[in-house]
Amino acid sequence: MLYGLIQLSWFDATSAALPFITVALLQLLNAFLTDQTTRQVKAASELTTAANLIAEDGTTTATATNGKTPAASNNAVNGKLQKQKSEHCEDHEDEDTLSLENLFPCDQSEIYASKKISFIIDELIQTEVNYVNNLRKGLKNYGEAHARADAPEALKGADNRLRLLGNVEDILKLHEEQILPLMLRNQRDLKSMFDEFAAYFDKNDFYCYVIFMMNKKTSMQLRQEQREWLQNLQNQINDKLGIDSFLVQPIQRLTRYPLLLQQFISEFYKSGISCKPVLASVCKLETRLRRLLEVVNQAEEVPAIDELGELNLPAQGYFRRATEFEAYHHRSRKKYTAKVFLFDRCLICTEVRKRRLAYRHHYDWSTLELQLNGSKSITVLLRKSGIASATSVKEEYEFTASEACAVTQWIRCARKIIEIDRVEAAMRGKFTLPMDLVLGVGTAIWLIWNYLY
Repeated sequence: MLYGLIQLSWFDATSAALPFITVALLQLLNAFLTDQTTRQVKAASELTTAANLIAEDGTTTATATNGKTPAASNNAVNGKLQKQKSEHCEDHEDEDTLSLENLFPCDQSEIYASKKISFIIDELIQTEVNYVNNLRKGLKNYGEAHARADAPEALKGADNRLRLLGNVEDILKLHEEQILPLMLRNQRDLKSMFDEFAAYFDKNDFYCYVIFMMNKKTSMQLRQEQREWLQNLQNQINDKLGIDSFLVQPIQRLTRYPLLLQQFISEFYKSGISCKPVLASVCKLETRLRRLLEVVNQAEEVPAIDELGELNLPAQGYFRRATEFEAYHHRSRKKYTAKVFLFDRCLICTEVRKRRLAYRHHYDWSTLELQLNGSKSITVLLRKSGIASATSVKEEYEFTASEACAVTQWIRCARKIIEIDRVEAAMRGKFTLPMDLVLGVGTAIWLIWNYLY
């Protein structure tokens, strides 16, 4: 009887194997299409090679600050970081492309044997705990101010709460639920701590700081207008520091990270530690933090763009970079100082007019071509209706920078955006299947075939 239960006919074997064969074929097709996309993205990265060769120190950055606090302090921080970075860490376009020896585990016990390094790691974790507690306390004190009966009309309602506090709740959620837990569980495995931390930058989870900075000017104006009422509230809840101290903490914390990492790197070398995997990971993380700080500081200027008209900035995707150029517009034959903003979906050109930025033009990436002219000049070419032919391409703008490194960074960022946009456009409508869907369908087919028929 038992033999009869396990005996299979050719028909049963074929019916059982058919779903799995189908799954395997579909997965091979999916892997092929994914590989094609990966190759195109890799090709996009290779397009930046020419720009990288222009400036010997193409990755040297100075944070755009406009002389404002806390951005002004960030400028000094990044200036110091750059000097140390060039001495100890290789700052490649792709920091993950490091020697194979960095991939193998090493004995981290000698790192913890250094009292100074242990102190730095303890400080990193303890200040993270304090940061989370301070944000939580600040939200408790001021998060419900918009709902108070005595609140002025300018502070009442959810919209005004957002104007006052920005997205500080999103920042708290990120650190309370993700960053602090990863630090606590990896206290004795620094490579994992740094690698996991860096992964959040790769996923753009720290973009919440860019959004926070975009709201900074609005929040400051609202606080100034309602200073008397907010001061009375501060006295009622017995808050010694006040709402200004609460809302400056996110940027202060973001600035503190690279300082602590630089202390770690410096002590790493002074102690003669030979654990290269940890060094590679901390350098990768420090580089991402510096680049984020640069974008965060530049994001403060985005709300200063006037006369946008029907252009919806939130719909343009992530903000990536702002650079000042001397611009020449070929069609109008006008020359002026311009601030050029790069978003995922478009390029926006503005004219710098004292304290404001006057909107001039915006272009979808699918209509643009970039041409490098020497080390400090870029020509922006415009295609009609996105048609790629020599006769349809016309010169639109000439951007000239004072330093070659500014051009290097700008064109590197722009070309990546352009190529990723093209890859995404090419993949739209193509047949791709995620692995979980394929397995689910295959299992369903097998169950239906064998138990219903």
